[in-house]
Amino acid sequence: MRKRQDMDSEIAKIGDLTRDELTAAWTKAYGCAPPKRVKRGLLERSAAWHLQAKRLGGLPSTVRKTLWTGNARQTCQDGVPSLRAASSDQASTSPPRSLPPKIGSRLMREWNGRMHIVEVVDDGFVLDGKMYGSLSAVARRITGAHWSGPRFFGL
Repeated sequence: MRKRQDMDSEIAKIGDLTRDELTAAWTKAYGCAPPKRVKRGLLERSAAWHLQAKRLGGLPSTVRKTLWTGNARQTCQDGVPSLRAASSDQASTSPPRSLPPKIGSRLMREWNGRMHIVEVVDDGFVLDGKMYGSLSAVARRITGAHWSGPRFFGL
């Protein structure tokens, strides 16, 4: 409980920092200067978030990896790659692919007033007792038109 109170008091002190100190904290955290007209409130929230992440552990590694692959080629405002972007040689400019649904999960989608429930199994998907090899085939069966299966089910 004491650690939480200490962290809360440190977060409260962030409001007393000068803009230059907040800018320095941003630069240290992100590897580049903040945008020119960034509001003070965003600088304060960023500093508070980084303090909490440092103390409490931040985001899970899977979330960090997902965010990192999508933003690895970000550059600073002046067009110079940020330190993190420059250090990643394997970065991809394409968005990260979503993971396939886990076996045993159920996908639900309402279409034309009817709820459709799809079971995810080892070798495909089951809709109304019939096996399909892809979500797109399931979406085509439900709608009668070509759809991206993952998009139809919101994945």
